[in-house]
Amino acid sequence: MHIGLVGLGKMGGNMRTRMRNAGLTVIGFDRDPELSDVDSLEELVEQLPASPKVVWVMVPHGEPTHSTIQRLSELLGPGDVVVDGGNSRWTDDEVHAALLAKKGIGYVDCGVSGGVWGLENGYALMAGGSAEDVAKVQPAFDALRPDAENGFVHAGSVGAGHFSKMVHNGIEYAMMQAYAEGYELLSKVDMVENVTEVLNSWRVGTVVRSWLLDLLVKALQEDPGLSEIRGYAEDSGEGRWTVEAAIANAVPAPTIAASLFARFVSRQDESPAMQAVAAMRRQFGGHAVRAARESPEVPPAGE
Repeated sequence: MHIGLVGLGKMGGNMRTRMRNAGLTVIGFDRDPELSDVDSLEELVEQLPASPKVVWVMVPHGEPTHSTIQRLSELLGPGDVVVDGGNSRWTDDEVHAALLAKKGIGYVDCGVSGGVWGLENGYALMAGGSAEDVAKVQPAFDALRPDAENGFVHAGSVGAGHFSKMVHNGIEYAMMQAYAEGYELLSKVDMVENVTEVLNSWRVGTVVRSWLLDLLVKALQEDPGLSEIRGYAEDSGEGRWTVEAAIANAVPAPTIAASLFARFVSRQDESPAMQAVAAMRRQFGGHAVRAARESPEVPPAGE
């Protein structure tokens, strides 16, 4: 199979290597000329054999993805297929599919999970689109998935792939938050003398074992106490979209929502909300507050 790949960053570059290792001919384009195989999208499309041509897009969601697909709609023809493997919002998929359909070009949205470890371990792939279009991309899916039996699903119609990946990432938010809170609690008490090894012991045989736990232990082994990392966590957008979708569909998702809000808290050097909580506690109960740049007051008797 010949395939074009647009976007050769951390994910895209490793995907190119994995597909090539599986025997596919991959022509990659990136704005960085040191990474790119060709000088332009036009040259990428020209180097692909006759239809059906398949071009996989791995660029940031939003305008970069939209402008890339817009340009491909002008370069490709009937029977060709565009795959959006980035983290686009599922609502963008119908727009892109409709744009390409005007030219008879197919569209597949594909949620991709695996991060920087995907080159070695393979990628979990969740595809949305028609069975005909998915079939045209199947050799690439088979090259990227972890093995012949696992890691790929045709999730449904256009949008289903990105929606599935979005929910996956929402769950990921909640799992990471639970591990993080457990780590902090273990670290807080004097009786637990080896927090890293406690977490390490959970990796085999327990009901909470997971790859995320493996990665937390690895991080603690490399940087005990995580002293080199600031407690600031960004969100990629998919956690927000998951909560918004839950609201739109009247699905209670308190755990995922709480993990998203926890990330917002992490970005505040001083939380105005917690300042208000402290002020109210002082007003109704005379509870101690910590003044700015001062030691906490001694709590009153009867706290």
